[in-house]
Amino acid sequence: MADARPSIADKRRSFHALHESGCFVIPNPWDIGSARYLQGLGFKALATTSSGHAWSEAHYDGGQSRETVLAHLREIVAATDLPVNADFENGFAADAAGVAESVRLAVETGVAGLSIEDSTGDAAHPLFEIEVAVERMRAARRAIDAAGGDTLLVGRAECFLVGRPDLDETIARLKAYAQAGADCLYAPGVRTREQIAAVIAAVAPKPFNLLIGTASPWTVQDVAALGVRRISVGGALARSAWGGFIKAAKAIAEQGRFEAFAEAASGNELNTFFRDDLTKRG
Repeated sequence: MADARPSIADKRRSFHALHESGCFVIPNPWDIGSARYLQGLGFKALATTSSGHAWSEAHYDGGQSRETVLAHLREIVAATDLPVNADFENGFAADAAGVAESVRLAVETGVAGLSIEDSTGDAAHPLFEIEVAVERMRAARRAIDAAGGDTLLVGRAECFLVGRPDLDETIARLKAYAQAGADCLYAPGVRTREQIAAVIAAVAPKPFNLLIGTASPWTVQDVAALGVRRISVGGALARSAWGGFIKAAKAIAEQGRFEAFAEAASGNELNTFFRDDLTKRG
């Protein structure tokens, strides 16, 4: 008989506990199958990826509706026993009231955490002014608190991703988001030892999430030694899957060749994994 599945409250408690000490990897599945496989590998938490899911739906990153993303969050939360952190983009709203409403709906999906970005989606003005971004973070905090307060809030400074790789601005934004109620801070694009150390020192004692989304010599042990509390990979696992698919498909289309299948996963291995996984779920 399968063990009782953890409740949403259980998942949220364990997620907060993961952020209290040590360093953990929070990989990013893009569908039910990848979520279940990552759980089977022993990871302690998962995070959605807006890009990975968008591509699986023949869409571009950032172009999906709030309703589509909320449905995806419900699907992933229901599929796994692990806490799930939502890549909730910029909250699907320009103003603080809209962010609060979006966050309320996200919390209702059962996610254990969610991130709010300060990017606007407008190339001419890629970041919200810091005063606006802070008020949006406060609105997210209030919405979480009104729902019980146990969903972890991640504040994201997108400076490095939108062509403004200014460490001082990034740190100023992260500190402001921490003061506005973010439980964990995240600055995708920060990658050197000096940058990471500076950000960690600035936001301490709150935890910092490091993105490792490209081939890197870093190990989990290296990053942990710097004081990083959690590591996410964004769309990198999805891009890795797409990389294998594209390579094999192009070889057939352009060369009439099939050698790329040598790198394919074993069908028997996948069938065995998912058969055993279904048995465990009862």
